[in-house]
Amino acid sequence: MVKITRLALAVLTGLFAAPALAEEVPILKVYTYDSFAAEWGPGPGLKAGFEAICGGCIVEWIAADSSIGALRRVQLEGETTEADLIVGLDTAIAGEARATGLFADHTLDLSALTLPEPWTDAQFVPFDYAHFSFVYDADSVATPPKSFEELIALPEDFKIVVQDPRSATPGLGLVLWIRAAYGDRAPEIWAGLKPHILTVTREWSESYNLFLEGEADMALSYSTSPAYHISAEGDDTIHAALFDEGHLAQTEVAGILKSSDHPELASQFLAYLASVDGQKVIPTTNWMFPVIDLGADLDPAFATLPQPAKTLTLTDAEIEANSQAWIDEMLAAVQ
Repeated sequence: MVKITRLALAVLTGLFAAPALAEEVPILKVYTYDSFAAEWGPGPGLKAGFEAICGGCIVEWIAADSSIGALRRVQLEGETTEADLIVGLDTAIAGEARATGLFADHTLDLSALTLPEPWTDAQFVPFDYAHFSFVYDADSVATPPKSFEELIALPEDFKIVVQDPRSATPGLGLVLWIRAAYGDRAPEIWAGLKPHILTVTREWSESYNLFLEGEADMALSYSTSPAYHISAEGDDTIHAALFDEGHLAQTEVAGILKSSDHPELASQFLAYLASVDGQKVIPTTNWMFPVIDLGADLDPAFATLPQPAKTLTLTDAEIEANSQAWIDEMLAAVQ
C-alpha cells in the first residue's frame, strides 16, 4: 500500500510539474505564408538561427496559403489571435494591416537598411525586396517587350500568365504597378493586355509552373527570380524584362501583434530578422534581395541581375483608398 501511495504521488507530482516546465519555454507563434515556412523556404533556417540565440525559446510557424490569407486570419481573430507576429506581409497590404490597429510599434533602429526607398515605418520591419517583373526564357523570346505598350502591340499569340490580385500579392502588385505607371490610363492598358493573358491563376506558383512548362511566353514574377535558376539550376536563360516606364518594388515586412504574449521576444526576433545573420538566410531561400548590404555573403547570382532604372511608388493612403476599385477595374477588363 505504501508503495502504491508513493507511486501515485510520483505520478501526480510529474503531472503537476509538466505544465510548469512547459511554461518555462516560451513559444513564439508566427503567422506567415506556406512557402516561407516550407522546408525549402527561409522558415527553417530562421527558426534554427533564432532559437540558438534566444536563450531558450521555440519558434512555431503557422502558415496560410498567402500573406493576404495570414492577414485575413488575424483580422478575423482580432485581439484573441494566438499569433505574436506576422512575417511576410508586403507594402501593398501594410497600410490595410496598420489600419486594423492590431500591430505594435517595433521601436528598432533601422537606419542601416539598404532599400530602393528610405524606410520610416513605425510598425513594420522589412526583411527582403524585389521589383515586380515579367520573366521570360531567352531561348524562346529573343526580343522581350520593353514596356506594357510594347507587350500590348505584340501578336495575340504572345501569352502571359498573371495572378489574381484578391489572393496573390504579385497579382495585387501588378494592379498597383500599372496604376503607378499609367494612372487613369490603367483601364486602357488592361484592355490591351486581355488578349495576351493566357490565364489568371490563384497563386504565383501555378502561373510560374505554366511558364516553366512552356505554356506562356512570360509570367508575372520578380526581378530576382532569375537568381534561383542561375544559382540552383545553373540555368542563365531566364531573365526579367525591364520596362521603360519603371517597376514597382515589393518589400516584405514583419510586425508584432499588440496582443502578443511575448512582446520582448517578438521584438528580439524582428531584430534578428534584420540582422546580418538573419539576412544571410533570405536570398537563397526566398529569392529576394536582402535589406542590408551582405557584401561577399550575398550569392553571386544576385550580382548579375540587371535592375530597373526607375522605381515607381504609391503611398499607403493611395493604396488604401483605391485598391479595391483598381482590382475591380482589372477584373472587369480581363474577364
